Amino acid sequence: MATPSTFLNRDRSWLSFNQRVLQEAADPTVPLYERLRFLAIFSSNLDEFFRVRVASIQALTHLKHGGTKTLGDDPSELLRRIHKTVDRQQEEFGAIFHGQLLPALAEHGITFPRAKELSGEARAQVHAYFHQNVLPHIQTLPMELGEAAPFLHNKGLYFAVQLAPPDSAPHDSAPLCCVLVSIPSPPLPRFVPLSSADGNAHPFIVLDDVVRLGLPELFPQQQIVGAWSVKLTRDAELHIDDEFEGDLVEKIRKGLRRRATGTPARFLFDAAMPKPIRQALRQQLQLGKEEMIRGGRYHNFNDFFTLPNPIGPGLEYPPLPPLPSAALDRAQAMYDAIAQRDHILHFPYHSYHYVVRFLQEAAVDPSTQAIFITLYRVASNSGVVAALIAAAKAGKRVAVFVEVKARFDEEANLQWAEELTEAGAQVTYSLPGIKVHSKLLLAERVEEGETKRYAYLSSGNFNEKTARIYTDHGLFTSAAEITAEVRQVFAFLMGELPEPTFRRLLVAPFTMQKRCKELVDREIAAARRGESGKIVLKLNSLEEPSMIQKLYEAAMAGVEIDLIVRGICCLNPSLPELKGRIRVTSIVDRFLEHARIYIFGSSARQLLFVSSADWMTRNLRRRVEVAFPIDDEAIRQQLLAMIELQLSDTQKARHLDGKLQSHYANNAAAALRSQAEAYAMVERHEQPRAPEAIRDLAHAAS
Repeated sequence: MATPSTFLNRDRSWLSFNQRVLQEAADPTVPLYERLRFLAIFSSNLDEFFRVRVASIQALTHLKHGGTKTLGDDPSELLRRIHKTVDRQQEEFGAIFHGQLLPALAEHGITFPRAKELSGEARAQVHAYFHQNVLPHIQTLPMELGEAAPFLHNKGLYFAVQLAPPDSAPHDSAPLCCVLVSIPSPPLPRFVPLSSADGNAHPFIVLDDVVRLGLPELFPQQQIVGAWSVKLTRDAELHIDDEFEGDLVEKIRKGLRRRATGTPARFLFDAAMPKPIRQALRQQLQLGKEEMIRGGRYHNFNDFFTLPNPIGPGLEYPPLPPLPSAALDRAQAMYDAIAQRDHILHFPYHSYHYVVRFLQEAAVDPSTQAIFITLYRVASNSGVVAALIAAAKAGKRVAVFVEVKARFDEEANLQWAEELTEAGAQVTYSLPGIKVHSKLLLAERVEEGETKRYAYLSSGNFNEKTARIYTDHGLFTSAAEITAEVRQVFAFLMGELPEPTFRRLLVAPFTMQKRCKELVDREIAAARRGESGKIVLKLNSLEEPSMIQKLYEAAMAGVEIDLIVRGICCLNPSLPELKGRIRVTSIVDRFLEHARIYIFGSSARQLLFVSSADWMTRNLRRRVEVAFPIDDEAIRQQLLAMIELQLSDTQKARHLDGKLQSHYANNAAAALRSQAEAYAMVERHEQPRAPEAIRDLAHAAS
């Protein structure tokens, strides 16, 4: 019998998370279009996984011993296991799509006819669309052995088209002739609606099949033997060798230009492609065997995010409009409300309007002297940035730390930084060797001749778009000790204070890891005294080895530990010496669970923090992260109630084990879906009789 692993592999654990996304696509209780979107999320996740993680592991295979030291596993063996898991998941993906979702869509009249299934009228419509819209965007790339390989764009869609002389027999041994033909999505939509005389029929043709129908017109003098779709995914790393010397921003710009031509990480091909064509492509594009991944007839399933819904809202989640904050609405000014007491916003249940409103009011308030903010990922039409620009133009000091190393947001962040600089803001860019992932906002205001500070601290980005789909918590406070320490974080970021000190905030890479270990030790000591030791952690990822070892130590000392981990979990809850004292729950549902919460102790000893940081090595040692304490009792009870809902979820919660399996919670128990209940809880709390709602929250948390 195999000995259980002390640490689960992070990449295989991530694949287990993506399997949970696939479970949502297979769940018949999820609305049909949402199931399609979960397939799109699965596909998009996998693309990024290959661009980032698999590309890095492939690079480590070229090292003699460093790869195993870096990963803790032999990189070649890890790649083999990854590909085996991905192949199995892709088969399941295809079974869900073809066996469940396509028939369900057809019941609503939504179909995707292939070329051979089109009527004469529909075929004429497709040909017209091909000539008017598609043909101007198509590129053909000949594949000739001995010649330079054609360039394939990252995540671009292509057909590998086998051609033959017009008079050749089907199985002629003529020289292999292959051409790559682009499928131009973008800029064109992937799904093209077709006309139908039947009002209940809603046919779409996939753009791939529009191109397939047009192939004879692209090659009129040749016979088309076959056409198979392919897609290349490239390494996403910027590969900046030295962040400490030279101009870091310029190095990032150069890295972005190189990213478009990054090393291939995955070549996805139609499994029906004949072996000789596959071998020719692999040779011409200089691909390794491990980079060749079998797929289906269509790739880029993330395009299903854009599939039009001709039926109506019944095929989607019912709307949950963002809720107002009654207390903030009652206040004439945000400053007035925050000066009286702390306020928390629970996203996406609350409206993000209040964060933008705070900045807008600060921009025009004559007493506001300065605004400080960290920007990591920002919405494309950002009200946050617009308010900062307005404040800078009004003559206020606006100090913005822009993290231009935020993966896949580097280019957008550089653009925002330029616009803020032009408006007169003081912009500080990335620090060498470290990312700034904390979500902080601070306003300094002169009141009665003295400086008064107001802060907003959050687990989520300053991003109105993701605030509608990610669960996060944001705290407004004017507490002097907290706001003074937030100011110290900004002093460090702006180069004004090389060694800040913190008492209330947990700040990585300075105090967070050390303080969290001390708080775990406090629970160990309590358990050894015969008291109730308790820890609850809500994280996106748990990977840092010394923190996992500390949790093992706590469990073996008798501390009861509940973990709510959405994604990577390298802790093995099945180790026999833990005696079941560590339970790991993962929730995948309508909204992406993004908040981080640390709870140490219970009753009078309890400390609760909301944080931007996961317990990963990179977060605790190579990022500036902030966890902030919740001092207000009513707010603490709200957060405890939400945590209790998640631990009691019987619909969307899975329990994780040491074999990387995800088991649904007890569905035989009373139905409880934590996200829906959290929305209802916030809605009750924001009703006029708020004190009763607070008592309800306190009762639910007890």
